[in-house]
Amino acid sequence: MTTLTTQKKNPLHGITLHAMLETLVTELGWVELGQCVPIKCFTVNPTTKSSLTFLRKTPWARAKLEKLYLRTNRARLKKL
Repeated sequence: MTTLTTQKKNPLHGITLHAMLETLVTELGWVELGQCVPIKCFTVNPTTKSSLTFLRKTPWARAKLEKLYLRTNRARLKKL
């Protein structure tokens, strides 16, 4: 299986971490995001910059954010 074929099946292909975070903040807000993914960068004085820094350094937190993004945007992603 080639990388191109693998990426076509990846629903997150082409979506940046920044775009995922911005979409979730817009749809849910910081408070609900912090309840869904209880990490300090979402619950205490949250900013996009600090959250992106943490998520890029912490694979388990990024995985939780990606999972939440997929759950909340499943219908929209199917159209792509």
